[in-house]
Amino acid sequence: MKIKNFAMLAGIAGLLSACGGSSIVEPADLNEQRVFFAFNSSEISDESRDNLLGQALYMKNHEDVKIQIAGNCDERGSTEYNLALGARRANAAKDVLVNDGIDPARISTISYGKERPLVQGTGEEVWKYNRNATTTVK
Repeated sequence: MKIKNFAMLAGIAGLLSACGGSSIVEPADLNEQRVFFAFNSSEISDESRDNLLGQALYMKNHEDVKIQIAGNCDERGSTEYNLALGARRANAAKDVLVNDGIDPARISTISYGKERPLVQGTGEEVWKYNRNATTTVK
């Protein structure tokens, strides 16, 4: 019996080590928390998911906090296209929080499209920072 339990524990330990350590960290403040996106995408990366789960942890520990998530894009594409993409990015970020148990009534979204770049300039080294969803406490 002891050997069977040991084998089961060893299997679980192996599975946990294969998954890697968790990088979910509760931020000290939610203002100006950002997750970034690939070009022409609203898909949440693993790194962004961990950031958002940290934000959800903050919201669970501060039940009075309400936030707004703003979707942003780089300068390429039409104004209309980027407003729609920014909305998809903000909603994708919101979905992670809601799926982790945060009341959707505590989260509003807005899209600024390409109208509020985080970094001025042109080229991929600038654009990668402008493709984001930014959290602000309301």
